Amino acid sequence: MNKLLILVVEDDTAVRNLITTTLETQSYRFLSASTGEAAILEAVSHNPDIVLLDLGLPDMDGIEIIRKIRSWSAMPIIVLSARSEDTDKIDALDAGADDYLTKPFSVEELLARLRVTQRRLIAAEGLITSQQTVFQNGALTIDYAAGCAYLDGEEMHLTPIEYKLLRLLAKNVGKVLTHTYITKEIWGSSWDNDIASLRVFMATLRKKLESAPNSPQYIQTHIGVGYRMLRV
Repeated sequence: MNKLLILVVEDDTAVRNLITTTLETQSYRFLSASTGEAAILEAVSHNPDIVLLDLGLPDMDGIEIIRKIRSWSAMPIIVLSARSEDTDKIDALDAGADDYLTKPFSVEELLARLRVTQRRLIAAEGLITSQQTVFQNGALTIDYAAGCAYLDGEEMHLTPIEYKLLRLLAKNVGKVLTHTYITKEIWGSSWDNDIASLRVFMATLRKKLESAPNSPQYIQTHIGVGYRMLRV
């Protein structure tokens, strides 16, 4: 039996049954809720490891649920929604969601997102912690204490902004970070010119990090939304 407990928040019975059946076949433990009020009660009562959240619930918008959960817990939240506009994704991620999966989605993709989130949970439990002094991801090594990054054992010559970007992505490996979140963390603001600067710095960072920038291994672009560092 998989130790993870997953809360499925979905008001569509057919979709909820598909998800819970999938989780059951993969030996995940799960709870389910069809309303926002029930979802918050289950989250508070059982403290699940991961929440799968539909945004379009009958009594409460999913964004509000994300904000309520984030007021007291950092439990990973994966949004499952038919809303496919970039603004919807950005709103959910900025509210505190960890990932966003657009309906309709395949069972294989859902399970893949769960595995990514599970690896992040393992990291948070101590295999890789935010307090560690050295981050390792494939050929990439970041020595936080020294403020240096290495690729294949060779020191990377990064500008201060490039290093801050790389460090921020590494601290949130596996999580989509929106343009707004990144620019506020790096520059303290999120104006259009900050986002334009972000694209420039991300391009120069990729040239130094990726052996094939057109087929990135480390940094994934979510067009119109933001960036994610992949676990290699």
